[in-house]
Amino acid sequence: MNTKNTKQGNIADSQSFFASDLFHAVQMAGLFKDSKTFADAEAKRPWSEIYQHYAQASGQGHVDLRAFVSEHFILPAPPGPLSPIPSANVRQQIQQLWQTLEKQPDRVKHDSLLPLPHPYLVPGGRFREIYYWDSYFTALGLVKSNRADLVHSMLQNFIALQSQVGTIPNGNRSYYISRSQPPILSLMVELLYEHADLIARKNEFLMMAVAAMQTEHAFWMRDAEQLSVESQTSRRVVRMPNGAILNRYWDSQASPRAESYREDIEAASALPEALQADYYRNIRAACESGWDFSSRWLADANSLLTIKTTDLVPVDLNSLLYKLETLLAEYCQVLHRSDDSLYYQTLAQQRKDAINQYLWNEQQGCYLDFDWARNTTSPVVSLATSVPLFVQLATPTQAGHIAALIEKRFLQTGGLISTLHDSHQQWDSPNGWAPLHWFSTTGLSHYGHNTLATTIMRRWIATVEKQFSLHGNLMEKYNVVATTETAQGGEYEVQHGFGWTNGVTLAYYHFLDSLGDVRAINSLR
Repeated sequence: MNTKNTKQGNIADSQSFFASDLFHAVQMAGLFKDSKTFADAEAKRPWSEIYQHYAQASGQGHVDLRAFVSEHFILPAPPGPLSPIPSANVRQQIQQLWQTLEKQPDRVKHDSLLPLPHPYLVPGGRFREIYYWDSYFTALGLVKSNRADLVHSMLQNFIALQSQVGTIPNGNRSYYISRSQPPILSLMVELLYEHADLIARKNEFLMMAVAAMQTEHAFWMRDAEQLSVESQTSRRVVRMPNGAILNRYWDSQASPRAESYREDIEAASALPEALQADYYRNIRAACESGWDFSSRWLADANSLLTIKTTDLVPVDLNSLLYKLETLLAEYCQVLHRSDDSLYYQTLAQQRKDAINQYLWNEQQGCYLDFDWARNTTSPVVSLATSVPLFVQLATPTQAGHIAALIEKRFLQTGGLISTLHDSHQQWDSPNGWAPLHWFSTTGLSHYGHNTLATTIMRRWIATVEKQFSLHGNLMEKYNVVATTETAQGGEYEVQHGFGWTNGVTLAYYHFLDSLGDVRAINSLR
């Protein structure tokens, strides 16, 4: 049997499922609190047979949708708090959670899952599949737990997905293949390459990794050569006023998300029909950003209906693409491909110059997203400003301004807020997230702001420990302003697990251990 053709056929079949009258009817009926439940359901028989049964039943009158779904589908287990063996402390809990969250290679079924050939880790809760940018932050802790083998497996899975669908999708579900997530493939490669003793054939690994990184770069830069003064944007590329090319988030579809189908349709119904497709695309593009959702993307910080993600050239995306280009230049040099190395080095320098020209705001003392449609910087100050420090493209003076801003306005009792605005979206104040903490603390350390970085780490761990003492688990996100309260906001309740929280927190523990500050370390245990 041709496995690749089988997988492609399953993708096509699941896409037909999402476009079917049955899917629409079930989702709009609100049978499930979370629309992702039915999008993740496994059909008990080929979809074509189920459609035929549904058509026959519909032709005879009213269909009991709940009974029909029960007869023809296997629903995923409802998400809830994970219950590993009770742990004495957070470190032990993380080690046990690795086992709980690990999945073995998949088999092809009648569902939306894109089967992966190697073991992998899922975030937890309603997130039953691998997620792209989550995996780097999870990997930080896996390496500390001597599980670089699992990190390598996850990297191989991403390359397999890339080969199958042309990109590394948001997650390994067929409803995610129209978008990616922040490009962290090169960061996973760097993490593994730094642990070269864990790689049996170093050069073979690097050749495989560079090929995947080049494919990633080509995905983000697709259509760049078609841009002009008259045609400023296409897909994920944006031509800046001086002719430089930067990037934005995008999704090739402009329709309701399968995993949030009813919610998207109901929200869009408040808009004129002519604006609904743009709303859907901008919602999807925000999902590609990983910041779904935040006032970063909104014209009116308090209204999701004003979302304009595709109008913005984001600080973090372009910083990560700069990192991708610099690592490609470095690794191509290691492989004695000097022409390729020079090519990517040139691209990285051009991107760095454009970021500093258009995204640096001297008055605010930070990097801001650039609104290409209005030719101005966004007014929203967010923690994305730390990512240029993480990839080391800022000057020491710029880093000093950002460090002062973070300490004065973002640092709270329990860690760092994501933005300065409380919009009731989950990527705004008062919530703090593990990946943004990692970008910030690592970036600050790169520029010598070690005391501030360590303070942030200690406050983050204190928050994680406090919530662990209250709930016995680790969370997807935290309220870092009122640290005894559970984080709120977003499309779903806070999830337990949780991959990237586990990874970053464990990496912080190891770093603080290395300081030898017995007083500080003991206070965190």
